[in-house]
Amino acid sequence: MFHILEHVLIHALEDTIKLVPFLFVTYLGMEYLENRAGQKTITLLSRTGKKGPIIGGLLGVIPQCGFSAASASLYAGGVITVGTMVAVFLSTSDEMLPILISGRADIKEVLFILGAKVLVGVVAGLFVDYAIRKTHNGGQKGLHIHDICERERCHCCEGSIFKSAIIHTAHITIFIYMILAAIDFVAEVVGMEQLVGMAGSSPVLSIFLVGLIGLIPNCAVSVAITTFYLEGVLSFGSMFAGLLACAGVGIVVLFKMNRPWKKNVIITGGIYAISVLSGILVEFIV
Repeated sequence: MFHILEHVLIHALEDTIKLVPFLFVTYLGMEYLENRAGQKTITLLSRTGKKGPIIGGLLGVIPQCGFSAASASLYAGGVITVGTMVAVFLSTSDEMLPILISGRADIKEVLFILGAKVLVGVVAGLFVDYAIRKTHNGGQKGLHIHDICERERCHCCEGSIFKSAIIHTAHITIFIYMILAAIDFVAEVVGMEQLVGMAGSSPVLSIFLVGLIGLIPNCAVSVAITTFYLEGVLSFGSMFAGLLACAGVGIVVLFKMNRPWKKNVIITGGIYAISVLSGILVEFIV
């Protein structure tokens, strides 16, 4: 048990450290927007917000740690729209691409998967933003980074933006580390491969189950899903649903930084529903 605990703590630390540069740059930018840019930035963001999901979908597919976490923080601060964040969450590839390449997957298949993830992310993001504008008489309401500052008690107005960014980064990094350590411990005890394998053994519920597993914020999830697909355990639809739902630690950051939690639950449920429906659709097409 001690060996497992040691491995879990080290592995969680390694995953968390990778996120720190992204988080720091994100919060530094948010602090600059809040303290320096003012109304001009708010006006600019409101004008470009409709294109956000397209940009988010294209950037999200690039394999990089921390981008989903950064997008969640930017959404919580009112910098980007919910549709842009959803596009990033759905298109982000996490560990999928390296596994596909190392597994010698056909290049056409790899490009199809990446393109399909971008397409789903962009379309879903644009639809979400459109629906919100229609039902709430507008989308982006402007920056509210100060709300985060008040909850985090960073005393932004009393020091430099660098100090505030460091405090924000430290708070969220500690939170992420504790969550990842807990998830890693469960994964070690239960076994992520066994979990995904059991889902694949039930053809009827496979897409629903793998999509649900994909929501677990752990890089081992995307690794297991992709590996089992390459080995023929999971169908294309199941794999696609699971990888669409894999948003890394983005969902963890969303629940940590954004209020009210009810919105976060709705967003997470929406991502799951989109992932499952997309998985069912491609299952019949491919």
